[in-house]
Amino acid sequence: MTEPSRPPADAAIAAHNVTLTLGTDKAPVEILRGIDLRVAAGESVALLGPSGSGKSSLMAVLAGLERASGGTIHIAGTDFTTLDEDGLARARRGRIGIVLQAFHLLPTMTALENVAVPLELAGHADPFGRAAKELEAVGLGHRLTHYPAQLSGGEQQRVAIARAMAGEPSILFADEPTGNLDTATGHAIVDLLFSRGKALGATLLVITHDPELAEHCDRVLVMHDGRIDEERKGKRNAA
Repeated sequence: MTEPSRPPADAAIAAHNVTLTLGTDKAPVEILRGIDLRVAAGESVALLGPSGSGKSSLMAVLAGLERASGGTIHIAGTDFTTLDEDGLARARRGRIGIVLQAFHLLPTMTALENVAVPLELAGHADPFGRAAKELEAVGLGHRLTHYPAQLSGGEQQRVAIARAMAGEPSILFADEPTGNLDTATGHAIVDLLFSRGKALGATLLVITHDPELAEHCDRVLVMHDGRIDEERKGKRNAA
């Protein structure tokens, strides 16, 4: 089947025959083996699979952090496969938010600064006002001047979510967002991710080992050995 020249109008993510090969010419390692994926705008999708199945690599390719070896990728209507590194960086801005297992907060910056500075670098008209509003939305309005070391793990992940959401992205990628958190805190973070994503109307792609987290989504995709080999409805879509 040939790739259509344009992705469907309602597709936030449209990937066709995406491959990723690392290593050397003499010893190539196939990470992704012909991924076909379509995610509608506003849909939530979970990627399940064992370690080494290619989940995080797929996210990196879809987010423009890693260049695919082959295939085509359209993100929010933009063809990522034709862009250079600078072009990908510009394309991510305002389109994509990313939440990772490691919080990646700058230790010398307050919660407010960790959220505001990326907005400031992107040329936002009121970065600190926007950052304060998003931190308030994730329940940290009283922690604006605290540094990461003064925050719990759950609070640090809330700051990371606020940072990802502050630019009002149309697509949010979350890679093991509860991996460093205890069960109760993890459940609270999952609820927050979905509520903030819904408030922004964002498309959500969640990578996880946790079947319970995955079931929060509209669809669940299972990866093995660089391929998506199973798809089912999540509990949100079960009815």
